Amino acid sequence: MLTFFAAIVLLIGGYAIYSKFVERVFVINDETSTPAYTKRDNLDYVPMSWWKGNLIQLLNIAGLGPIYGAVAGALYGPAAFIWIVIGCIFAGGVHDYFSGMMSMRHGGAQYPSLVGRYLGNIMKAFINLLSLVLMMLVAAAFTAGPAQLIAQLTPLSFTVSLIIIFSYFLLATILPINRVIGKIYPILGGILLFMAISIGIALLFIDKPIPNLTFENLHPGGLPIWPLLMVTISCGAISGFHSTQSPIIARTMKKESDGRKIFYGAMVIEGIIALIWAAAGMTFFNGTGGLQEALAAGGPSGVVNEISISLLGTLGGILAILGVIILPITTGDTALRSSRMIFTELVSKFFKLDNKLIILLLTIPVAIPTFYMATIDYTFLWRYVGWTNQVAASVMLWTGTVYLLKNNRFHWICGIPAMFMTGVVCTYIFYAPEGLSLDWGLSMAIGFSLTFIVLVWYVAQISKYRKLHQNSKEIKAA
Repeated sequence: MLTFFAAIVLLIGGYAIYSKFVERVFVINDETSTPAYTKRDNLDYVPMSWWKGNLIQLLNIAGLGPIYGAVAGALYGPAAFIWIVIGCIFAGGVHDYFSGMMSMRHGGAQYPSLVGRYLGNIMKAFINLLSLVLMMLVAAAFTAGPAQLIAQLTPLSFTVSLIIIFSYFLLATILPINRVIGKIYPILGGILLFMAISIGIALLFIDKPIPNLTFENLHPGGLPIWPLLMVTISCGAISGFHSTQSPIIARTMKKESDGRKIFYGAMVIEGIIALIWAAAGMTFFNGTGGLQEALAAGGPSGVVNEISISLLGTLGGILAILGVIILPITTGDTALRSSRMIFTELVSKFFKLDNKLIILLLTIPVAIPTFYMATIDYTFLWRYVGWTNQVAASVMLWTGTVYLLKNNRFHWICGIPAMFMTGVVCTYIFYAPEGLSLDWGLSMAIGFSLTFIVLVWYVAQISKYRKLHQNSKEIKAA
């Protein structure tokens, strides 16, 4: 139990101390007008208070991610606590802050545009495709899951449930952000927080101790911690999906100093939620062996329902149903909205889009394939979200690194976690079953070889920008 409390304290401390350091490195200026005012269109660009922005950002990035992912990651034991704390403070919080603040600084630019500006057009083309695929996968997966549960609990069929949810998705995607999302998301964000805090308090009063720190891998199947844990627990530690969601709120910020509270703050809250559910998973079922049996029997939703109902009674059952149905929907709708925004930005390079109706019609090309994928098995879809998600995270961190290099600032805050996540994704794709399923040792060798190549590129970038800044100083001195 001591490890669990220490982890929460560290996360809060990370926000209180490290987020301020990150903000100082970025350098904010509240005298600068934000895109919410300079580009206001009452659709995507609408000023909103920071607390609304924080809760909407939390719902956008979280959904069931820090619940399902944390429960699955709890199979590794207390090592999950370590990854959530370190990942959230030094990688996820930095990733989310830079993805939001860089978007705001560049007029509310979408993630692929930021990548193109700092990593080049080839990487931009790759990320445009990757982002659209990731958004559609997430939206589809977060439609299929709730639709299956609604079909089980009501007389409605899966297809009818799917159509109802998707109809809401379309409305949330095309209506002004302050009409639907701005009104109901703060309430749903409160439900997510209340659910997690209630579970956390209930854990303190059961006769099962929360495991303390051990560096032993407790996974019942013997799966290696590296790199699987870093992909299994993404929401709550670091998730590339967040970089596609942050521009939504970057377009609503009233001032630059709100960024730390909105972006880094939402990431830390998500980390605390993940800690609570990881603790619940490895505690409630008397260890990782019992948790594995529960996951095999009822899947993540079954585990969440059992924990909620057992610890919180009728209230827990209601919260569990609300969580499993509503929370993924709130992530799916903004995933589709983000897809529309990315696609609109892409098309606007070739056509003049000065009519709101034309812009909104661009939802159709991303909505149709998303709806089709929602009819595919949910677990199949989710397997491919993980790696795609963490590739996006790595690229965003590299984008932030080059931004800092160009501005002659402390680039290591992005560069070190970028190198770490590069090692994760380069190793994972060779080892994982949805990848090449190679031997772990061989996967490590290939993964670290590729990571070393990226390290060489990083060192070259450091040298390049150091010379550019030195030459600039000499010219100014002359």
